[in-house]
Amino acid sequence: MARSTKTQKALNVNAAHGLLSRGVSVTEAATILARERGLSLRQAYRYVERARTIRRALPVGEPSVPATFKIPRDVLAQLRAYSASNGLSLSAIVTRALKRCLTSTRQRRRHG
Repeated sequence: MARSTKTQKALNVNAAHGLLSRGVSVTEAATILARERGLSLRQAYRYVERARTIRRALPVGEPSVPATFKIPRDVLAQLRAYSASNGLSLSAIVTRALKRCLTSTRQRRRHG
């Protein structure tokens, strides 16, 4: 069986949270979650337990897709060093940088 993505995990926790917030018992919530989402009962209980620890639904991000880029070796070395010192993944750093770049480009076009 394939591993769940972060998006799928967040959706499952949110489904469990919704059931619990409507007053459904832990046992019944796990049973419903397992049946409706095709999970094992054991995994459904894990999602229900996680849902019990949060106050509101988790944000659900857009799924990531793989992309291949060629960058200079020295830039990659800097990226890896930054990743190690900040505890962020390479993907997270590149995504943030690209979003910032794309946002500032759009703003310059609008105002320039």
